[in-house]
Parts: sequence; structure tokens; C-alpha cells
Amino acid sequence: METLVSTWSRTSQILPEKYVFPIGERPGPDEVPLCQNIPLIDLSADKSQSQTIEKILAACEEFGFFQVINHGVSEDLIDAAMKVVNDFYNMPDEDKAKVYSTDPSKDCRLFTSSYSYAKEELHFWRDNLRHPCHPLDECIHLWPEKPTNYRNVVGKYSLEVRKLSLRILELIREGLGLESEKCRT
Repeated sequence: METLVSTWSRTSQILPEKYVFPIGERPGPDEVPLCQNIPLIDLSADKSQSQTIEKILAACEEFGFFQVINHGVSEDLIDAAMKVVNDFYNMPDEDKAKVYSTDPSKDCRLFTSSYSYAKEELHFWRDNLRHPCHPLDECIHLWPEKPTNYRNVVGKYSLEVRKLSLRILELIREGLGLESEKCRT
């Protein structure tokens, strides 16, 4: 637990040496050309599906990613999910200890940096809460019990994000001319 960034970073003003990458190993020394416009895909129902598919395929080819708007996941649900996750990381250590583990085989676990913290020379300045989300009814019992609304909020959010992901994948599938197949997982 003493390795958790969310624990020691609130009280310490000093960054431990193990979290400081040498200048030559830090990300970002290469100059990356800035883009003025990240592809923005509007998924609202009143937009032409064929035009939406064309925009998605173009964004995938040119950029490899895009941003979606009017996607159907409510702003209130997004805000609630962000709040409950922040509440989780701000909980007392004894509450976070219930899901903290260095065992990478655990289905639900809180850990720092990466899967191999003990073997790393340098650590990433991050804590990770990892757990499965699908199928929800088979996974939710593994999730943290605190904050008390975590399972409810993250469960609703997971379902909505899954629906959105499947919708986007279906648009890509259609654009590529691939045959439709029901998603089994």
C-alpha cells in the first residue's frame, strides 16, 4: 500500500527518485506535428449514416482515432462515473487495501505503475484499478464495495460505453463491407 501514488502524493512534496525518468528516456523528445483538428464524428440520429461511416473510415485511415459527440452517453452519467472514481482514489488507505494486490492474476485489483512494479527500475506515476466489466452480472460482485455507489454508477456507465463501442464497431464493419455477425462476448 505504501507504493500507491494516490496515498503518498497527497502528503509528500518530493517525488521519489524511482518515479523520475532520465532525460533521455522521458516521453516527448521528438517533435510531434500538431494537428488543428482531431476528427470529430457526430453520432446524432439525424445525421446521415453513410456520411458518418465515411467520416469514421477517413479518420481511422488518416489519424487512427477520432472523437465522438452526441454519442448517447449522458453527461450526468459521465460526471457521476468520474466522481465515483475520484472518490475511490481519495478513500482512506484501509478501504483501498481491500482491493490492493501485487498479484496480476486477481480479477479486481488496485496496483501502482504497471503489472511488474517489483521488477521495474523506474515507475510510472499512476495507480490502476483494474476489473472486468462484461458480462456485468458475472463481474460486478468482484468490484470494490466502497464507495457504496461505485458498483451502481460504474455498472451503468460500463453498459452505456459498451453499447457505444458496439455501435461504433458496427459502423466500421459496415464501412469496410464486412458481413454482420452477432457479437457473442
